[in-house]
Order: sequence, then C-alpha cells, then structure tokens
Amino acid sequence: MKNSIKYIAVLMLSVLMTSCWTDKSKRNYQYMPDMYESVGYETYSVNPSFKNGLTSQLPVEGTIARGHAFPYEYENTTEGYELAKAELTSPIEATAANLENGKAMYTIYCISCHGKKGAGDGVLVKREKFLGIPNYKDRDINAGTIYHVIMHGRNMMGSHSSQLTETERWQVTMYVEQLRNDLIK
Repeated sequence: MKNSIKYIAVLMLSVLMTSCWTDKSKRNYQYMPDMYESVGYETYSVNPSFKNGLTSQLPVEGTIARGHAFPYEYENTTEGYELAKAELTSPIEATAANLENGKAMYTIYCISCHGKKGAGDGVLVKREKFLGIPNYKDRDINAGTIYHVIMHGRNMMGSHSSQLTETERWQVTMYVEQLRNDLIK
C-alpha cells in the first residue's frame, strides 16, 4: 500500500512537470472562442449582425441620454421662451432643503452677475465687466422662463445647463422666484 502511494505521487509529479514544458504557442481548448478573438468592425463597414447591414446604428427612437430625466422640448427661440412661460412648471416640491440647495447653487453660478438679492448688482456689474444685467423685480418672469433661460441662456447670459443638473436647475429657479418675491414686496 505504501509503495502504491509512492508510485501515484511520482506519477502525478511527472505529469505536473511535463505539463510545464508544453508548446506555449498552441492554444488550449476555448470555451466561447468569440470572447477571446472578437470580430472588430470598422465604424461604417458592412456588418452581417444587423438587418440593415450597417455597423453604425442610430439610437433607438424615444431613448433618453444618460443623466437626463426627460428631454427639454422648448426650443431656444422667442416662441420657445413664451411657450415655456405659459406651460412649464416645476416638477419638484418647494421644500426648505430644495431652497437651501438652490441658494447654494445661485451663490456659485449667479451671484457674480445678478447680485445677492437679484437686483442685477453683482461684482462683475460693479466692475463694469457686464452691463445691463436685469433686476428680477423689473422682469415679467415665472418658473418656466427662469428655467428656460438657465437651459438656453438669453441675451448676454450663456446657458448653464451643463453646469447644473436638472434638479439643481429647478432649485435655482425656486430660489430666484423667492428673490423676486422679496424684491417686489
């Protein structure tokens, strides 16, 4: 019995040693070889995997890009501005937390031009870098127009849609409405 264990151990050791010196250029068996050697297609080349035979495919109709909850359907025109004024309302609830974050975002992105209270007297206006910044009190604005201007910009103000998320844009809109109400009083 002891001898047979020794023979089995020597046999296993020899198999193990010979397996280390096999030809490395030959591949072993592959499970799902397409994963190891995938077929790469050029962007505009013919691809038999699709019905239309094209490699470059258009996105599926009705899909929405990552990071966007819904597409903004108001165009950057005067008509789009007026339509946003008539139709667009905030989808988020006016809470203290939303107003607080709106104030924080306003402080970062808006205060330098529009001023602390929305009177159009920010630091850049005082230094005469920009002139004619509107006072919120003098404007006929609502949530729809404020959001629209944040999205597309207006006159000298550029778009801030890339700096703020959708929720943050609505929070800033809420805060600007509060500033406007405070100025009117």
